[in-house]
Amino acid sequence: MTDRDSLTVSLGMAQTEELPKILALVETCGLPKEGLADHLSTILVARKGKQIVGCAGLELYQDYALLRSVAVDPSFRHRGIGQRLVRASLDLANLHQVTNLYLLTETASEFFFKLGFRNTLRSDVPQKAQGSIEFTTLCPDTSLVMSFTVRKRMDDA
Repeated sequence: MTDRDSLTVSLGMAQTEELPKILALVETCGLPKEGLADHLSTILVARKGKQIVGCAGLELYQDYALLRSVAVDPSFRHRGIGQRLVRASLDLANLHQVTNLYLLTETASEFFFKLGFRNTLRSDVPQKAQGSIEFTTLCPDTSLVMSFTVRKRMDDA
């Protein structure tokens, strides 16, 4: 794939009929797919024609969210698609008035660090998010927790 080809990859909200392709991509990338279908309304996808070549999902919890399942088809990697998906996820989080975004990772901390995420303690993550399937079942305790401030709370301004 050439750099020009990557420009023909479009981003948009996931459609119900795309869920099987999204789950297959996430599984191919070695990420957990459990619970992802529950958040279909806040999953972004990268499309090359009708092919799903990337995805990223938000689990919304009041004024914070978990970023999960950031995945790019191996043949489409290193073209900026993952960065585009994360930036679009930040925009989506902002639309939902999210102040802080959290994620768990075992392998991609450097990627997220370059996008402005910072290491944080598990204990700093709000309790409801700590009760999510990501924290309780899917990701081991050794996973790195990272956070991103999406917007300032009005009472903090």
